[in-house]
Amino acid sequence: MTTRRDIRLVLADVDGTLVTPDKVLTEAAQGAVRDLDKAGIAFAITSGRPPRGMSMLIAPLDLRVAIAGFNGGEFVNPDLSLIESHTLEPAVASEALKLILEQGLDAWVYTEKQWLLRDSQAAHVAREAWTVKFEPRTVASFTPEHLAHAVKIVGVSDDADQAAACDRVVVSALGERASVARSQSYYLDVTHPLANKGAVVTKLSQLLNIAPAQIATIGDMPNDVRMFARSGFSIAMGNARDDVKTQASAVTDNNENDGFAKAMQKFILSPVAG
Repeated sequence: MTTRRDIRLVLADVDGTLVTPDKVLTEAAQGAVRDLDKAGIAFAITSGRPPRGMSMLIAPLDLRVAIAGFNGGEFVNPDLSLIESHTLEPAVASEALKLILEQGLDAWVYTEKQWLLRDSQAAHVAREAWTVKFEPRTVASFTPEHLAHAVKIVGVSDDADQAAACDRVVVSALGERASVARSQSYYLDVTHPLANKGAVVTKLSQLLNIAPAQIATIGDMPNDVRMFARSGFSIAMGNARDDVKTQASAVTDNNENDGFAKAMQKFILSPVAG
């Protein structure tokens, strides 16, 4: 006897997973989401991006459920109206910023409405602006007012070892007062304790009345491991690090070769022994 896994929702990471390295949403990926819909399976996305930095995906994917930006720091409807927001405690935001700068990384501050930085010519700024399709606001310094509204603080470095070392320092200092995770090898994201991808699974489970065991997740970075742990079935991308792959139920092809679309067909839509 063969049956399809009892999956009612697929939750996908965006960068490194749903889109190619050039941030292209392929026809195969769009087709896979359409096939999920035909099978009665809901589809949702989550990312370290701000919600409006995912707005270009809403129409092509016909998204109908809550979108989780900032690793769960903000939940919005497909029309981008706010459902829920988690800002960092100002003291925690200030400490995180200080630690990031002391470790030699650049820093960005995201509020609910703005992306703030000190140098518009710094590493990764132009690429990030192209990716999210909006421009940052340059400030002379980050003020207490900015930090009072911080949803995410990002440490940025082209040196992966430096970013990893900063990760350890920030995790040790902040403990459970924040969620700290690498969304890319060069980004260190600091968000509210409830703003992590594991909490995204829990929130969508509540909003959609779908048991976590009936949710499948797919991603490629260490910050995706928390959603792997909370979901019934998890898929790591082929471009993921080995320590991410070992935390997943299955591994697919990389994001240069339509690994997302292949995973949907092989692990979610195709019958499995049961």
